[in-house]
Amino acid sequence: MKKNGIALVLAALTVTGASFAGLEFKDISGISQENAIMTLHEKGIINGTSSELFMPKKSLKASEGILMIVNTFDLNLDTIRFIKEPKATDYFKNADDTAWYAQGFIAASVNGVELDANLDPNQVWTKEEFIYHIVSTYEQKNDMPMIKITPVEIKDEADITADYSGLLQRALYYGFISLDDMGNLSPKADISRAEAADIMYKIVEVIGKNQ
Repeated sequence: MKKNGIALVLAALTVTGASFAGLEFKDISGISQENAIMTLHEKGIINGTSSELFMPKKSLKASEGILMIVNTFDLNLDTIRFIKEPKATDYFKNADDTAWYAQGFIAASVNGVELDANLDPNQVWTKEEFIYHIVSTYEQKNDMPMIKITPVEIKDEADITADYSGLLQRALYYGFISLDDMGNLSPKADISRAEAADIMYKIVEVIGKNQ
């Protein structure tokens, strides 16, 4: 089975799975993530919820976040050989094998993205969940060396899930995320589609510079 990851996942950040390349979104003008969203859209990595809307303030679903990761790192099945045709439910029991995200879920799993088999595709991801999954995949795919950093003071550090703490500190170190004016990360807050796109844009920039 040879399929390119981008071809598999034209539906990244969409609800319907349709592609709307070359169109402008009416609901992102003036927001801080406008350039990030349009740049990624022009590269064919993310799409809107329709031909005219991106819905930047809408909370990001796990299905959208996973496909964002797949597209960011061009995860695919090019070198994978299966005894039988794989299904999304082989890896995620709550997935729908006919859904627009199904092939992307397979690509994520077989390429080592750390995800819970009990994951609900429709659940909303928090900031710490999205950051953890996309940055851990960045480190894995780029064979990042172990680094010793001086931890940044995070005012709401007590709200961070313990298993995510070290990686969130590294995400700050890489410059993929930043604290708010009060020094908070708000790890348990839902992450919006625009916020996720902004993080993804920074990672794509770094990958491009290192190629």
